[in-house]
Amino acid sequence: MQNYLIHERSKANAMSLRFFTAPGQFYRGNLHTHSTKSDGVLPPEEVCRRYQDEGYDFISLTDHFVGLYDYPITDTTTCRNEAFTTILGAELHTGAMEKGNIWHILAVGLPSDFEHANAPHFMSVEGSETVAELALRARDAGAFVAIAHPHWSHMTAADARSIKAAHAVEVYNHGCAVDCDRGEGFVALEQLLHEGVRLNLIATDDAHFKTNDYFGGWVMVKATENTPEALLAALKAGAFYSSLGPEIHDIRIVNKSVEIECSPVSAMIVQAEGTNAEMLDGDKITKGKLPLNRLGASPWIRVSIIDSSGKRAWSNPIWIDG
Repeated sequence: MQNYLIHERSKANAMSLRFFTAPGQFYRGNLHTHSTKSDGVLPPEEVCRRYQDEGYDFISLTDHFVGLYDYPITDTTTCRNEAFTTILGAELHTGAMEKGNIWHILAVGLPSDFEHANAPHFMSVEGSETVAELALRARDAGAFVAIAHPHWSHMTAADARSIKAAHAVEVYNHGCAVDCDRGEGFVALEQLLHEGVRLNLIATDDAHFKTNDYFGGWVMVKATENTPEALLAALKAGAFYSSLGPEIHDIRIVNKSVEIECSPVSAMIVQAEGTNAEMLDGDKITKGKLPLNRLGASPWIRVSIIDSSGKRAWSNPIWIDG
């Protein structure tokens, strides 16, 4: 699978994650949301209004794509305005995972006429389309595809390996964190990274507005304009990071060190394959330099920053070989 992070090497032996300094700006968005078109409690217009009022630049309203709700790809085009946009999408379902649960796959950027799988409800149907087939079909239709809430779904390593067409793994799901303390997906992501599968990561809400499951996790997407087309292209290119609060301003790899610029934090961490990691801690750190030489021969690294309240932000995996 191709690398979705774009970087460049300069004559000074520096690798810069190009999107941080490329033209454009960062747009805040939520990629996993529900409305009364499936099992949410607010109509689509009210969901969009609340996200815009909270300062978001865009959302994808991803109602459950099952027959129980008449297979909705919720039309949010009327909710767009000069300061806020939406990307059509859905949470797709099919088949059965190893533990018997039906599959949940996020597809952001679906055409409104996307053909549904045989998923009349939230129970698996024998002989239905495989998740690999459904994910590939969604990606071929133009969608940004993500593996949803691995912890909540009790996803096994074999389950994760079966999806060949995903762009990302949902590593933080605020609704699952709030409602049942099963909101993380880093184990599933890193199992795949260790096997050489190049995937990015997203933080989302999975908001239904039944509980305090909203405004908790988001993506910051670097694009030249706040349009569905530009945002979707940036997502597919990996030109984004994920956050629960802190801001990442730049990440550079220079002479076997990682240089990080961000909003004030109390810790910067660089993770690598296995148990390898480097950490810098302090008070209101905004710039840091962490060496790579103790991280071994890991083919990838990723960056986490943590503020004084415990809120985190995460880079996508950075593949050292380009």
